[in-house]
Amino acid sequence: MAAVGVSKHFGATTALSDVTMRIAPGETHALVGRNGAGKSTLVSLLTGLHRPDGGEIRFGGEPAPPAADRGAWRRRVACVFQRSTIIPTLTVAENLFLNRQSEGGPIRWGALRRRAGQLLEEYGVGVDPGAPAADLGVEQRQLVEIARALSQGARFIILDEPTARLDAAAIDRLFARLRGLAASGVTMLFISHHLQEVYTVCDTVTVLRDARWILTRPVADIGHDDLVAAMTGEAVGLTDVARRPPRDASVPAALRIDGLALDGAYEPLTLEVKAGEIVGVTGSGSSGKVSLAETVGGLRRASAGTVSVGGATVGAGVPAALRAGIGLVPQDRHREGLVPLLSVGENATMPIADRLGPAGMILPGRRRAAAQAAIERYDIRTEGPDAPVASLSGGNAQKVVLARATAREPKVLVLINPTAGVDVRSKESLLGAVRAAADAGTGVLMVSDELDDLRHCDRVLVMFHGRVTTELQAGWSDTEVVAAVEGVSA
Repeated sequence: MAAVGVSKHFGATTALSDVTMRIAPGETHALVGRNGAGKSTLVSLLTGLHRPDGGEIRFGGEPAPPAADRGAWRRRVACVFQRSTIIPTLTVAENLFLNRQSEGGPIRWGALRRRAGQLLEEYGVGVDPGAPAADLGVEQRQLVEIARALSQGARFIILDEPTARLDAAAIDRLFARLRGLAASGVTMLFISHHLQEVYTVCDTVTVLRDARWILTRPVADIGHDDLVAAMTGEAVGLTDVARRPPRDASVPAALRIDGLALDGAYEPLTLEVKAGEIVGVTGSGSSGKVSLAETVGGLRRASAGTVSVGGATVGAGVPAALRAGIGLVPQDRHREGLVPLLSVGENATMPIADRLGPAGMILPGRRRAAAQAAIERYDIRTEGPDAPVASLSGGNAQKVVLARATAREPKVLVLINPTAGVDVRSKESLLGAVRAAADAGTGVLMVSDELDDLRHCDRVLVMFHGRVTTELQAGWSDTEVVAAVEGVSA
């Protein structure tokens, strides 16, 4: 595959400028860059969703097919997006052979399931072809999408943030399958903000910055700091986290959880988060960590126990959590964190609508001023408060979610994977804002799979099969956390 001198403009915006990238057959090639660097635009050109304004796309030395010939594109390239394209109301078999259920005659459902079973077995995907796709986990959905792409003849697969919602064990399994596909001659473009994954699974890396090509180099020939510097255009030292003194025992608890439990997710749990303290929670996908955070934030109803903020018991539900002073950054910003049809300003100021005018009215000037203050505070890269939130890159969209969560200056901030799918600079900006909230006295409960996130915590709790099995104070090693997550020290 080759993209040679491609450029793309959307109105006055230059999305790509004279970018060239060549990927050898059977190579796993990383594409990295900050949010807004041009990665998504390049993917849209490589998959035929947009035509370049200049330059050309070639597959196997031949020009890309016409944009209207979708069948020809599917035979050449497929993309496994961060947001799954699996249709949950159909079975696995129906998803695998979507629009290919028959060869012109009536659909033979038994034969379709047998074909699906053979395909899944060929690629080592342990899924029942007759099962509803809605029952699949994230890892299974991704593997089904990869199998579907390969079954159509594509030998070039684009993987867009494939590990963003996987735990450590699932990531290892995915990487093992990717190595097997590469060994069989499948070419892959791997897009990730997790640079360690680039070093683990990729042969070559290309960096985009500000819509331009910066470098292409063998992964073995470029160090971590040099790679980050190429992405940001700045000298970096991003992994150093300033240590704070231990919390004074006399500092009051901002959040207290007493015997909190959720049937099927986690067992009775008691903990305190002091005012100004950042407590991290991590664990595997089945540990119960996300369910715990969602219970505290009001998205789930506990089967036992209580949540208290500032000594007052919090009722069930999101409105009660908001009234009690809990701000929440949910796991899925697209589905739970943002209203995509509204503007940046409307999303950022939603919790303080009652403060933006008299008698339940919202004064546009007051809302715009509040939104502009949030944009400046969180360094949200946008045309302004009236810009559609759907136009933002992933990192900037996540900043809007955080701005909304902190709009009422909460006593407690609950964060679920707050930096998933964002670039290295946006990650530092988000974590800096969290630290600033803690320094101002907010108690923070941060659920994350990212070791870089957890390094900002005063202590880290590791959950395993619904229980807190390990508590680590600041200064822990990566090995300690990984061992506890895998249950080695449980």
